[in-house]
Amino acid sequence: MYKVKQNLKPSGLIGISDEQINDHWKLYEGYVKQVNTLIGEKNVRHRLGFEYNGMVLHEYYFENLKPGRTEISDGNLKKAIEKTWGSFDNWKQDFIATGKSRGIGWAILYADQNKNLTNNFIFSHDIGHISGFRPILVMDVWEHAYMVDHKAGGRADYIDAFFKNINWQTVENRY
Repeated sequence: MYKVKQNLKPSGLIGISDEQINDHWKLYEGYVKQVNTLIGEKNVRHRLGFEYNGMVLHEYYFENLKPGRTEISDGNLKKAIEKTWGSFDNWKQDFIATGKSRGIGWAILYADQNKNLTNNFIFSHDIGHISGFRPILVMDVWEHAYMVDHKAGGRADYIDAFFKNINWQTVENRY
């Protein structure tokens, strides 16, 4: 049985209200419930990937967030970002552009098996993931992640708020 990871629930974020987080959190709780239901059913496996990935991606997402601006350290992740994109700012602009891709989904900074980095837009929860790639930074860009605070057309403002709340220590530890 999977359990809701209450310790991951952020609060006091900049530009992402507790009301927004509470609304979004209910969706995460629903994914956990659905995963547990589907694991008990033998004939509904085709839906498990969507529900399970929805659960896990939300856990990565909420774990990414921490109140207050933190900066990435000059460690291995930053060096790998600079090697791949030329500078941290180039990577950030690429990640933002990834997050602004038209459609529902996720912007994810991945590391492959050789620790090479790539930004990818993932539609849905279970479509487009690259086998063997590990999520390093996960940004939910489904409308439910920002509509309470920023309305349907507010994705750019939400992405700006997201960057003000990244828990870089957690992200660096994933790398």
